[in-house]
Amino acid sequence: MTPTHSIHLTQNIWAVGRNYAAHAKEMNAPIPTQPIIFLKSGNCLNPGSVIRLPTWSNDVHYELELAFLLDDNLNFSHVSLALDLTARDAQDTAKKSGQPWTLAKSFSESCPVGSWVSLLDAGDIDSLQFVLYKNKKPVQTGFAKDMIFKPAQLLQFISNRFPVSNHDVVLTGTPEGIGRLQAGDLLQAELIQDRKSLLSCHWDVL
Repeated sequence: MTPTHSIHLTQNIWAVGRNYAAHAKEMNAPIPTQPIIFLKSGNCLNPGSVIRLPTWSNDVHYELELAFLLDDNLNFSHVSLALDLTARDAQDTAKKSGQPWTLAKSFSESCPVGSWVSLLDAGDIDSLQFVLYKNKKPVQTGFAKDMIFKPAQLLQFISNRFPVSNHDVVLTGTPEGIGRLQAGDLLQAELIQDRKSLLSCHWDVL
């Protein structure tokens, strides 16, 4: 793992929507034929263990995802777990009126992230598994092999279309099982390779 990455170096968080077929189904949305990309500000990264819910939303959802960090050559160098926190009420309002999702996706500290694990230590990306527990009960389980668009495809798509920078982060989509957060919840997450834990995260929700 590397503790050297500073969140202040990340300009952009390139996030991917509906990259797991089962999640698209639970959202009553079609399976995409090309990656759906939206932005979260790099300033949204929260490396701490506390999630502070925004006072203006009553329906913030967790979405656990594999996150990848770009190196100086704009290649993936590290992997971690991140939460794409979403103010679902704000997102639903934006969808109905055709407005951008910025308020729903890019509010302060809306991207809690764990420590970074070198890809040299992570093994085969396609074999990665990740699990989220809410109050000690499993609520999301994801397998990288189930992504519609694999990380390498996402990187190529994003790099060919957007002004990516070193230290940017790519969120690769969430599996099914998203749900609402409330103050007092405890979230725990594990990144697993070949039945071995590569990373553990926990977040207290306030």
